Amino acid sequence: MSSDSWRWMLGVEAIPAFIFFGLVFLIPKSPRWLVLRKRYEESFVILKALGEANPEEKLQTIKVSFEQKKEQEKLFQGKYLKPLILVFLMATFNQFSGINAIMYYAPRIFETAGIAKDSAFLQAASVGFVNMLFTIGAMVLIDKVGRRKLMIIGSIGMILSLLATTYLLNNRELGVSFLIVPVLFFIASFAFSQGAVIWVFISEVFPNKVRAAGQSFGTFIHWCWAAALTWLFPVVAGLANGITYAFGFFALTMILQLIFAIKFFPETKGKSLEEDI
Repeated sequence: MSSDSWRWMLGVEAIPAFIFFGLVFLIPKSPRWLVLRKRYEESFVILKALGEANPEEKLQTIKVSFEQKKEQEKLFQGKYLKPLILVFLMATFNQFSGINAIMYYAPRIFETAGIAKDSAFLQAASVGFVNMLFTIGAMVLIDKVGRRKLMIIGSIGMILSLLATTYLLNNRELGVSFLIVPVLFFIASFAFSQGAVIWVFISEVFPNKVRAAGQSFGTFIHWCWAAALTWLFPVVAGLANGITYAFGFFALTMILQLIFAIKFFPETKGKSLEEDI
């Protein structure tokens, strides 16, 4: 493998970045943001373009929701405790699944397990491809199946795949070449559930008057845990059997996530942003 390979790995990312930059200009403004600025006609046009069955009625509902409380409200108060806890747990479970540890350190994980370096990089590339494929699948199904069902199905898949990964890492004589199978199954399960649901859920669970602050809170918690686990994983992986213990921990947290999804996760499918969860 060429010593310049890492430069190509970074440089090629500029292509989708430029495509994304161009597509940003095609994104319509939020109808609710327009209502806040009393640009009602523009909001009506966008609601109609988005396929709203009754855009005029929807526009009136949005107006009323903002008029009920015109002054800015604080996010951290008792009546918003439930959505705050739900979003905190959602963001925490998202990162405690181990997704970023796998996405960032996949080549190292495969190498540590005894897979050749070239094969490790190839298998890491397959992780990204599966993630993209099943994210698209979740996009298609999330409004048909519902957020809660995707979370339950995905949690079961992640538990099984993480337990299998932990077992293979702890019993490497069985053949580490099979390690890619449960890892890819985990990536598919995550992308099909948590990976897609989290960003939809945190945008739906807060009422209009604190939605922006609530989404910022959820994103903050998500990336704080992401940073912490990104720093900690290499340290744990450097310990004897550290990677095995790390995947065992991830499996345990996904069992807790399954309980959360079954017992406490509210279904937001079919509800408008103006409805209370």
